[in-house]
Amino acid sequence: MRAIADFIEESLKSLGIRPTRIEGAENAHWILMDYGDVIVHIFEEQTRAYYELEKFWLDAPRIPLEKER
Repeated sequence: MRAIADFIEESLKSLGIRPTRIEGAENAHWILMDYGDVIVHIFEEQTRAYYELEKFWLDAPRIPLEKER
């Protein structure tokens, strides 16, 4: 999980995008990377199953995104 977080951080850093905050990297069961408008969650399988974050967004309105040209 740390390798995934490092890859994301390095890739975005090369584009000039830096996180506001990164949490959970010490114990690495759940790493949260806050990029302002975008939050990245990296979970262990068991941690993801336990928290089931997707259920919090079931009633949220869907916003279609346009494809880049």
